[in-house]
Amino acid sequence: MPAETRLFRCLSDNYGVLLHDPESGATAAIDAPEAGPIEAALKETGWKLTDILVTHHHADHTGGIQALKDKYKCRVVAPAAEADKIPGVDLTVREGDKVTVGKLTANVIETPGHTSGHIAYWFHGDKLAFVGDTLFAIGCGRVIEGTPGMMWRSLLKLRDLPDDTKIYCGHEYTAANIKFAKTIEPDNKALAAREAQTAQQLAKGEPTIPVTIGEEKLANPFLRADVPEVAAGIGMAGKEPSQVFTEIRARKNKF
Repeated sequence: MPAETRLFRCLSDNYGVLLHDPESGATAAIDAPEAGPIEAALKETGWKLTDILVTHHHADHTGGIQALKDKYKCRVVAPAAEADKIPGVDLTVREGDKVTVGKLTANVIETPGHTSGHIAYWFHGDKLAFVGDTLFAIGCGRVIEGTPGMMWRSLLKLRDLPDDTKIYCGHEYTAANIKFAKTIEPDNKALAAREAQTAQQLAKGEPTIPVTIGEEKLANPFLRADVPEVAAGIGMAGKEPSQVFTEIRARKNKF
């Protein structure tokens, strides 16, 4: 039976996600920005929380962990490199490890850059990837603990996932990301289409995620630093993709 998901807002602009295995009844929260919205989503669905899969240590992704663990006795899975900064950890994972939620299985992908030990969970059988704050719709996370080169390599790992993989990210930043992306690729038709789509979604109060890797490859400038036209468009023709990415990220920081 295919996995089920429930997406909802937390804090000011965070997304919370529940992942449910209908066969076993197991349910995982992807990160835990705050307990209240997660508990509300569990009540609405009738699902029972069995796991919390943590992508990184930032407080807006971990603030609800302890309260949820105390109430539901759920297992907390976290990146090994950041486990000492995350409450209630039961299992630590690294690149290449597998995590199960009932009958569902994820590959762990290390995606450092935003934080030094950030990870993503790729449920390949269900074509789902939970990427935290590494990759956003038409954007990527700010490079805080790593280096731009590190972040570029992490994004390439995610870009290499199958085009029909649906990605769930940690924040609703799409409209702002599109505004910036247009300064990098003003004539990108796929980006223009995403702008129109995003405006419609937000006008209806709908989320702008999930999106597919295939869609992002066409319109997200942070995944396109090795496209010659992108490099040329910002005056960096012939430069290494990591250098182009570094420049794009630096421009976004000031945007």
